[in-house]
Amino acid sequence: MKLIASTALNCAAAALIATSALAPAAEARTAQAQAASPQPQLVDLINPLMGTDNSYELSYGNVYPAIAVPWGMNSWSPVTGKMGSGWGYTYETHKINGIKQTHQPSPWMNDYAAFALFAETGPLKIKEADRASWFSHKAEVSHPYDYKVYLADYDVTAEVAPTARAAQFRFTFPKSDDAHILIDGYAGGSMVKIEPEKRRIIGYVRNNHGGVPKNFHNYFVAQFDHDFTVTRTWDDNGQVTADTSREGDHVGAVVSFRTTKGEQVHVKVASSFISPEQAERNLDREIGSDSFDTTEAKAKAAWEKQLAKVRVDDPNLDNRRTFYSALYRMLQFPREFFEYDAQGKVVHYSPYDGKVHPGYMYTDNGFWDTWRAVFPFFALMYPERDSQMMQGLVNTYKEGGWLPEWASPGYRDVMIGSNSANIIADAYINGVRGFDVNALYDAMIKNATTDKGRPTDKKGNVISAVGREGVDWYNKLGYVPYDVGINENAARTLEYATADFSISQLAKALGKTKDAAFYAQHAQNYRKLYDPASGWMRGRNRDGSWETPFNPFKWGDAFTEGNAWHYSWAVMQDVQGLINLMGGRQKFVDRLDSVFTTPPVFDDSYYGQVIHEIREMQIVDMGQYAHGNQPIQHMIYLYDWAGAPWKAQYHARDVMKKLYSATPDGYPGDEDNGQTSAWYVFSALGFYPVTPASGQYAIGSPLFRHVTLTMPSGKTLTIDAQNNSPANVYIQSVTLNGKPHARTYLTHDALEQGGALTFVMGPKPNKQWGASPADVPFSMSAPAK
Repeated sequence: MKLIASTALNCAAAALIATSALAPAAEARTAQAQAASPQPQLVDLINPLMGTDNSYELSYGNVYPAIAVPWGMNSWSPVTGKMGSGWGYTYETHKINGIKQTHQPSPWMNDYAAFALFAETGPLKIKEADRASWFSHKAEVSHPYDYKVYLADYDVTAEVAPTARAAQFRFTFPKSDDAHILIDGYAGGSMVKIEPEKRRIIGYVRNNHGGVPKNFHNYFVAQFDHDFTVTRTWDDNGQVTADTSREGDHVGAVVSFRTTKGEQVHVKVASSFISPEQAERNLDREIGSDSFDTTEAKAKAAWEKQLAKVRVDDPNLDNRRTFYSALYRMLQFPREFFEYDAQGKVVHYSPYDGKVHPGYMYTDNGFWDTWRAVFPFFALMYPERDSQMMQGLVNTYKEGGWLPEWASPGYRDVMIGSNSANIIADAYINGVRGFDVNALYDAMIKNATTDKGRPTDKKGNVISAVGREGVDWYNKLGYVPYDVGINENAARTLEYATADFSISQLAKALGKTKDAAFYAQHAQNYRKLYDPASGWMRGRNRDGSWETPFNPFKWGDAFTEGNAWHYSWAVMQDVQGLINLMGGRQKFVDRLDSVFTTPPVFDDSYYGQVIHEIREMQIVDMGQYAHGNQPIQHMIYLYDWAGAPWKAQYHARDVMKKLYSATPDGYPGDEDNGQTSAWYVFSALGFYPVTPASGQYAIGSPLFRHVTLTMPSGKTLTIDAQNNSPANVYIQSVTLNGKPHARTYLTHDALEQGGALTFVMGPKPNKQWGASPADVPFSMSAPAK
C-alpha cells in the first residue's frame, strides 16, 4: 500500500508503540526520541490516495487524488480512466493518460470544465488509449500540494503543484528530438489556439453534465518557458494538422521540443469561468514569476495553516494519518466559484443566470450528505469560511431564485429533502454571521412551501432540483403518501420534518414566534410514519393505511438508499420522542443493538440489482449497520439519549478501527464531499453533531491521547484522554475545565471558549456515567412518565 513517507525513526517508534505494551520508562524514552527527531508536517501525514480503490459495484471512497489548496476553485488529478467516466482515477489500474483540471464532486455527478495535460516522446499519440503510459505506484508521489509520476513509456516525469485557480507543471524529459506536451480539451465543446510568439496556448472547454447556463465556458491559458519547435492541433476525429487554432466538440493542441537528458519544461496554467482576460489575471495573481518549487511551498503552507487548527499528538501514526487524510477531504468542498477582478474585488460567474456578479459563490456540494457533519465542523472551526459560503447561498438565491440542494455547478436534480435549511440554521444558531440571514430565511420558507417540479426560474423554466416534492400532501396529512406516485416518500417525510425543526429554530432566533411554532409542530410529523405494530418507520397511504406488503429489509421504495432499519432513526430533532414511541429506554437500546446483531440480509427488488451501498453494508460484518451511506451515520450516538452511552463509545471506536484507514480502500463507502470523513474527524475528537441547530454535540469515545484545537476566537481547547488505548475505549469520567461533567453532550458555546476537556478512559464501561435522564442531549420531547 502507498502511504506518505516520514522519517525512518518516526516509523520505527510508531510501530514499536503500536505493537507492544511498553513499560513507563521505555515509553518515556520513546517519547523523548520522538521529540528529538524531526516531526513530519501535518500535511505530510495525508495520503490523497486514500479511498481511490473503487468500481461501479463497490466504493471504498469513490474519490480521486485531489491536488489542490483548501477549497480551491480547481483541483488537479491524474487520469487513468476514459474520457467522460466518473471514475477518472482508480488505484488498481496500470496506465495514466493525463493530469486534468477537475471539478468533480462525485463519480455519480461526474465532471465539468475539465481539460488535461500530458507529455510524450517519440511518435505523437493523441487518443487516450494510444497515448496512455504504464506507471507504478512505486514511482508515484502524491501529496495535497503536489503530484509526481513517472511515465514509463516515454521516460518522462510529470509533476504538478496547485493554487486555487492555477497550477504549475514540470515535465522532465530524456534526450529527444520529439518531446511533446499536449492539452486535451475533451468532448463537450472545446477550443484551442497556439500562440508560438508568446509561448502559450489559450482556449476554453465547455464539457459538463448539467447545472450550467448556455454561455458556460472555462477559459484557460497555458504559459510555457520553452520555444516550440513544432505546433499542431487536432480535430474531433483526432486528425492532426499544422493549424494553430481549432474549435469543435473535442479538440486539442500539442507543442513539441528538442530536449537534452534531464531537461525540464515548465508550464504555468490558469483558468477562469469569467473570461480569457480573467484567466490571465488569475495566472499573474496566483503564480506570476514564482518557480515550481515556490508554488509547491505556498500550497503546502496553505494546507498547514488550516490543518494546524486541529493538532493531534498521539503515538499511533496510522490513526493520525487517517485523521488528517479525512480532514483533507473535508476541506475541499464546497469549492470556491469566485475570482478577483482587476481591482482585487471578489466577483463570480453565476451558474444560475450566466452573468458576472460581485460577491462570493461556492459550489459542488450535496447538502443531503454534508449538512450532517461537514457544515457543523465549519461552523465550529472555520466560521469565517462558513460565512462566505452562506453569502454564496444568498447570491444563489438572488440569481437563481432558489436555494440549491445539490449544486454542480448550478442546480442539479439529485437526492431528496430541503437540507439547505439545516446548514443555514445551524450556522446562525452557532454564531456564524456576516450574511443576510433574513434573505436566507425567506429562501428557506420558499423552498419548504413549494412542490418540487413546479418551481421556475426568472425566465419561467421549471427547476426540478429545488422545493419539496409532495409538499402539499405533507402539509395536508403530515406525511408524503406512499400511493400517490412519489418515490422515497417516507424518507422525504422524515427529512422534511428535520428541516422543519431547523426552520423553527432559526425562526425563534429571529423573533418570528408564529413561524417557530408552526414549523416546530411540523417537526413532529415523523410520528405519522411510526408503525407501533412493526416498530419501524413505514410508508403510509393517503387514506392512512400502511404500505403493504411491508419488508423492513427492502432498500429504496419508501426510503432513499436505505431501508427501515436505517431510516427509522432519522429523528435527529427528537430522539426522546422516538424513544417514547419505541417503548422506553430499554426497548430503544435493544432495538439499537439489533441493528448490529441482525444478519445483513436485504431486498434489492426496488433497484433490480445490488447497488453498491447494499454491498458495502453486507460485507463489513456489522449486521444491518450501513455506515457507508449517510442516513444511519448518526445512529451510534443515539445510545447517549437512552442511558447507555457506553455502547456509543464502543461502537464509535469499533467503526473507526474497522472501517477507516489511510489506504486506497480506506473508506466504508462513498466519501461524499467530506461527510464520511467528517464523521471520523468529529468521532476521533470524541463528539458528534447529531441534532442540527441545537448547539450541542453528543459524546462518543475520543481516539487520541491529546488534541489541541485553536478555536476561531483564538482560544485553545485541549482534549486529553488519559489511559487511552485500543483496549481502553470506555469513558470512566469527564471533566471540563476541572469540573466534573456527567452530561453526554458538549455545547458549542463551551467549546468555543476553549479550556481543558479531559476524559479518563478504561477497559470496562462505567455504566453510571451519563446514564441519568437529566444528562442527555437536547430533544423536543420530554421523557415519557
